[in-house]
Amino acid sequence: MSESKSILVIDDEPGMRDLVSRLFTEAGYEVALASDGQEGLEAATNGDFDLAILDMSLPKMNGLEVLASVKQIKPDLPVIMITAYGSTRTAIDALRLGAYDYITKPFDLDELQVVAERALERKRLIDDNRFLRSELKRQYGFDNIIGTNREVQQAYVVAAKVARTNATVLLLGETGTGKEYLARTIHYQSDRANGPFVKVNCAALPENLLESELFGHEKGAFTHAITRRLGRFEIAHKGTIFLDEIGEIAPSVQTKLLRVLQEKQFERVGGSETITVDVRVIAATNRDLEQAVREKQFRDDLYYRLNVISVKLPPLRERGDDVMIFADHFLKRFADEMGKPIKNFSEEAISVIKAHSWPGNIRELENAIERAVILCEGDTIRPEHLMIAPYKKEKNLAELPTTESVLSELPVIASLREVECAHIRRVLNYKGWNQSAAAQILGIDRKTLRNKIKEFKLTKTENNN
Repeated sequence: MSESKSILVIDDEPGMRDLVSRLFTEAGYEVALASDGQEGLEAATNGDFDLAILDMSLPKMNGLEVLASVKQIKPDLPVIMITAYGSTRTAIDALRLGAYDYITKPFDLDELQVVAERALERKRLIDDNRFLRSELKRQYGFDNIIGTNREVQQAYVVAAKVARTNATVLLLGETGTGKEYLARTIHYQSDRANGPFVKVNCAALPENLLESELFGHEKGAFTHAITRRLGRFEIAHKGTIFLDEIGEIAPSVQTKLLRVLQEKQFERVGGSETITVDVRVIAATNRDLEQAVREKQFRDDLYYRLNVISVKLPPLRERGDDVMIFADHFLKRFADEMGKPIKNFSEEAISVIKAHSWPGNIRELENAIERAVILCEGDTIRPEHLMIAPYKKEKNLAELPTTESVLSELPVIASLREVECAHIRRVLNYKGWNQSAAAQILGIDRKTLRNKIKEFKLTKTENNN
């Protein structure tokens, strides 16, 4: 048993105090004693106890009075009442006031120990739950913003303001940009933080199953519905429901969802009972919902209900230097978790990370860094640990001047050497003289590119296009 557990015994009978004290001291607990109600209340108020064992009949203050006062001051302290034989009514009153349980005199010491251990286990679970929620509140805090991108910081400012309300929030952005993290942050920084956070991936289920998942079903509502099932909205009562990929839900489910947003009411599939819930809705999508509305794929009234407050998160490729801030963050986290002495990235690895466009955004970067930490045996992450395949063709390569336009700027009698020089300069300028990124586009290694730069006497000052 844990040496940190402490028990307060409040009983006016010296023999009973000594007996109970000996029982728990021998079991490894710290025991404090009080001989009347007033002394017991003062001890419970000023001390730090995991359990109180309280006799019902006490001088100065009776057990029920002590119990009521203790529960006002320390509602999570479990209290076991000791009652006289035949005092059933009094015992019920004690339970109503918040006592964990009661034992009737004369009682078996083994019975008291079993009840006490159950009460202590319940106290441990309460403490663990409180600690977990405080950790979640700390982890999902608006002060944990990573990066310097102005658009992201503005998004978090808006989210911080809306967190204090019950307004519906629509999060927009590509897959992997951190929409779920922001949804959890809004929840754990709101007045609903002690309630559940329930996530539903709307794209993962077909229409008939999604309706049952969201709203529940009654026994016999459809084949294999052998019992009643509560839906996610019921489970999220007094908390937050996060509807990810909201743009993928079918029209029939959209109709029912609209009613929940408007009236906070629905019926389970196959049922007639109207269920009323108190749920905050946060939705997310990587689709253009306005376009979906124009194309009659998404209800306009539902879109307006969801879009009370919208927050857009930009893709990682538009966040500039944030990519390395995230990479360093993930490196430290995974190195600590795996107990590896990895401290930094090599210059080549940094170039590869900056050159990649990260179509999977933060999630893809996180996975890449975790994989690199697993593979790395030294103290520095190198390109081979990242295992990032270079792009054969970049999405925004079309923004470059075409080969024909580059050639048109050269004389007709230009040599292949001159054409090669012009193209290398063009790609270097395009990638801001990031040599690793330019080498990937050119299909050569970095050493070869360095030799070409030296051969053609190219310098960074030429990057004026």
